[in-house]
Amino acid sequence: MAGLTPEGSAFDSRQFDAKMSELLSADGEDFFTSYDEVYESFDAMGLQENLLRGIYAYGFEKPSAIQQRGIVPFCKGLDVIQQAQSGTGKTATFCSGILQQLDYGLVDCQALVLAPTRELAQQIEKVMRALGDYLGVKVHACVGGTSVREDQRILSSGVHVVVGTPGRVFDMLRRQSLRPDHIKIFVLDEADEMLSRGFKDQIYDIFQLLPSKIQVGVFSATMPPEALEITRKFMNKPVRILVKRDELTLEGIKQFYVNVDKEEWKLETLCDLYETLAITQSVIFVNTRRKVDWLTDKMRSRDHTVSATHGDMDQNTRDIIMREFRSGSSRVLITTDLLARGIDVQQVSLVINFDLPTQPENYLHRIGRGGRFGRKGVAINFVTKDDERMLSDIQRFYNVVIEELPANVADLL
Repeated sequence: MAGLTPEGSAFDSRQFDAKMSELLSADGEDFFTSYDEVYESFDAMGLQENLLRGIYAYGFEKPSAIQQRGIVPFCKGLDVIQQAQSGTGKTATFCSGILQQLDYGLVDCQALVLAPTRELAQQIEKVMRALGDYLGVKVHACVGGTSVREDQRILSSGVHVVVGTPGRVFDMLRRQSLRPDHIKIFVLDEADEMLSRGFKDQIYDIFQLLPSKIQVGVFSATMPPEALEITRKFMNKPVRILVKRDELTLEGIKQFYVNVDKEEWKLETLCDLYETLAITQSVIFVNTRRKVDWLTDKMRSRDHTVSATHGDMDQNTRDIIMREFRSGSSRVLITTDLLARGIDVQQVSLVINFDLPTQPENYLHRIGRGGRFGRKGVAINFVTKDDERMLSDIQRFYNVVIEELPANVADLL
């Protein structure tokens, strides 16, 4: 990694802190203001109805910490620096902020998002498209390794948002295939990654070609001096939103995965495990409220006793169900992420992720409780072909190895 810091020197934290405070107090005023308003629900954020529909259809129920703080200032047109670990929901934060502000009657590029890798750019394009499904958003990913002609064709037919890697985006701007005249929002995702990959000059070059009045969002897990320099150069009174890592732990929790090739086979797999489930108390997580109802019906129709709870139920009903579960009169609970943080049942020793979470941080909230109070716990993840990437993201994010489930699962509990 030599060469990324000046003269390949080792990172000097004292120097960094000094540089940081010098940058932050330049012009005799703090460069960032912090933004602390928290919105507990997506409904409270004042988003367009059709954007909310997209958010809920995607499987989000409750905003993550960065979403609770970050969506609204971005929607208001403020320049933002949002700092949080990968996997905490930053993508949906800026996608929502962009989708809220587009003029859908104008099919010209109005927002440009840069990401360090093709895979990430394509992933962002997917999320943007899904969240903007009911708004009719047109999104295109401009990345290297694909046909330039095809890019030019799609851009000339008109898109609202371009997501891309710096090289290809700069190329499209230079060829005037991507017209910057209507771009009003510019986002750098994983800014620290982008700068460490040596994209700094290209980012500066792209910036020169964009309109001078533009909203800028910088999203990053860390803020190295180069990232700060970019924020100083291009941003106007940015607000900074900082989300710390969670204090929960995965220690003492054995984690396994089961390969289920197809979504349809998950139910059989779960029923095979049911006897094991009912020995202890277990929680089964799925990603949407509809799926809670569906799975509950399926399990009951096979004479398996299960309880279920999700965000559409009124608080009173949820309390009764949770009381039954806590008292042990019901052994298996099916639920969504919305309630992951509220389930602190002493006896839960098995968590099943029937669906992997849509964001790595939610994995911790689902299973991180099993290991509290020094108890053992087991987590079993059902993994289809489509989930392989998320499983490897989770392993990277938490620095854990998740192994295949052995046959003697009952002995582990």
